[in-house]
Amino acid sequence: MTATSKDPVLVVLQLSGGNDYMNTIVPFSDPHYYDNRPLLQLAEDDLLRLDDEVAFNPSMGPLHEMYTKGDVAVLHGVGWSGSNRSHFRCMDIWHTAEPDEFASQGWLGKATRQIDPNGENPVTTVNVGQGLPRALVADGVSAASVANIDTYGMLTSVERTEQRAQMLDRFAKMYAPAIGRGPVAEYIAKTGTDALNGADMIAVAPKKYTSEVEYASNTVAQRLKDVAMIHTADIGTRILYTEFGGFDTHAAQAVNHPRLWEEVSGAVADFWDDLNAHDAADNVTLLVFSEFGRRVRENGGGTDHGAGGVAFVIGPNVKGGQYGEYPSIEADKLVEGDLAPGMDFRGPYAAILDDWMGIDEREIVGGEFERPPIFKN
Repeated sequence: MTATSKDPVLVVLQLSGGNDYMNTIVPFSDPHYYDNRPLLQLAEDDLLRLDDEVAFNPSMGPLHEMYTKGDVAVLHGVGWSGSNRSHFRCMDIWHTAEPDEFASQGWLGKATRQIDPNGENPVTTVNVGQGLPRALVADGVSAASVANIDTYGMLTSVERTEQRAQMLDRFAKMYAPAIGRGPVAEYIAKTGTDALNGADMIAVAPKKYTSEVEYASNTVAQRLKDVAMIHTADIGTRILYTEFGGFDTHAAQAVNHPRLWEEVSGAVADFWDDLNAHDAADNVTLLVFSEFGRRVRENGGGTDHGAGGVAFVIGPNVKGGQYGEYPSIEADKLVEGDLAPGMDFRGPYAAILDDWMGIDEREIVGGEFERPPIFKN
């Protein structure tokens, strides 16, 4: 765990849609990359190198700068065996840490229960955005959720109640197809609007927050700004979750994928600049993940759903570098045309839970998994 006396905090940024691993971390030294990406291939001279074999997408300049400072761990080939390329199912697996059966509790919901077993702080865990991610759901656990802190603070009590109802309704619509309406309805009936009561505590955060960092106006930047606002309000939040979509690049990937990473990289850099300016970065770690990678061979204008992907763990307590091996692109090493996952995602989860958060990971990830040594202490 960190040497700081502050409680460790985890921030999770979910990149929804299935980020293209091969055009995020580009295997420029492998001729198979160019064979499979005749239109979407990125020019070697434009890439931001990590070593003599792989490089960041040119749009990831701010993240590359953080990498060169040693604050970014790149996790290669993250996933699990038998991925079915379904957005619903794959994201459900990431959220519950259970790839073999449909689970009703989220990995961070279980973590919240360990951190605050008596539910004394309604803002121990906070979601910034619409709905309530299943990763935050667990029996007896309430997670605060707020779409926009600035506007939420100006709503009347009636309007806040309506917003809570809308969030829970969105939660039900998102996850009922995956686990059935019974468990979803039971969860909502049990927790009701209590699951979002902490949002009222969060409403005070803007009054405490000032910053000279000028975040961009895009969604991911504004959500990370809200995350920074909550963290610096010092209300005891230990887990913060947010999501940014658009990574389902079946078409127009050459335009959209670089733009998405430009927005994400800039937002992440601004987020850390903000925390550093507030002397509030030393106890924070950021996990960035997507539900799966994309197929090795392009479809002409984009890429289709794949398997093995990449994740990032970022922060001053991270031992930066690359972990795991980049999956082979050779045709006979692919799994139904996909990169074969080489790092079970529950390994990084275990490292984050145990090595960073100081939480017993075994009940959460359901066993022993090889964990990358991504933390300094």
